[in-house]
Amino acid sequence: MHWKKRLTTLAVLSGLAIGTMHIMNKIVNYLSNKDDKLYNENSLYYEWRFGRICYHKYGKGSPILLIHDLNVCSSSAEWNKIVSDLAKTNTVYTLDLLGCGCSDKPHFTYTNYLYVQLITNFIKHVISEKTDVITVGRSCSFVLMACANNNSIINRVILINPNDLVDLAKIPTKQTKMLQQLIELPILGTFLYNMLINKKTIEKSLRSHYFYNEELVDEHLVSTCFESSHRDKTSGKYLFASIKSRYTNANTLYALNHIDNSIFIIVGNNNPEFELIADQYQNYMPSIEIIGIDHTKYLPHIEMPEKFVEQVEILFDINNSEELST
Repeated sequence: MHWKKRLTTLAVLSGLAIGTMHIMNKIVNYLSNKDDKLYNENSLYYEWRFGRICYHKYGKGSPILLIHDLNVCSSSAEWNKIVSDLAKTNTVYTLDLLGCGCSDKPHFTYTNYLYVQLITNFIKHVISEKTDVITVGRSCSFVLMACANNNSIINRVILINPNDLVDLAKIPTKQTKMLQQLIELPILGTFLYNMLINKKTIEKSLRSHYFYNEELVDEHLVSTCFESSHRDKTSGKYLFASIKSRYTNANTLYALNHIDNSIFIIVGNNNPEFELIADQYQNYMPSIEIIGIDHTKYLPHIEMPEKFVEQVEILFDINNSEELST
């Protein structure tokens, strides 16, 4: 009879644990979305076949598409400090990638080629002309793949601190697939995701990896990242699981060997690792020009927006283009 009592006790404790996790998940979902910091009255929507894509359009002139980092905490809000300056001379588009920000967060596996398709379709159907692109971190890989896949949609490209080429070439394994399945579990997986992605862990990551000037990591920034990662009942966990399982990786060497676009890399000079990674890209594509911005790390367009815009104007020849058009 002892085994029956133990089984009953185990069942009761398991039920309590699951119930507690479910309540905690509900609390996190409420706290992360109560302020609606990502709301933008100028939001537009592109009805893509895999989900609704939130985007914004500013200014007039030749188009520039700004693509944020592929991270559950990221969104088009990442570009807020430079949009108005670029919009003085260009039509500027920003979008929330599928699984991020205010765009849909479908419950499936996200892949690198999914985002190649998204960028290709967005440029064709929304921008409707060849465009310059500025992108960050993990998103750099699928922009390069989009260039290699279709040379008629993207003109010049600025990569901000692109990911290590060796890491991008890593493929899913049995272990990473098991991790994906665990995170995607309805209650336990959501609870684990909430433990990994919360305001405390977000702030710690921003201070240690993303920013040179830690004073820029304020409550508004942390809360915006927190909201982005937990919108739509924490459905961002599916993108998180896909990233951790390496499904969003791609061997970018193929793209570097098959494109003739003008490629520029901007790095934050206060993290030597970024400079070494930029050198990797230049070794495979010598025509790449590398520019460093002092007193910045992963997000120079947020830490030093004026200097960043200056570099964009030089690299994209914006002022000369404006004079020619007049």
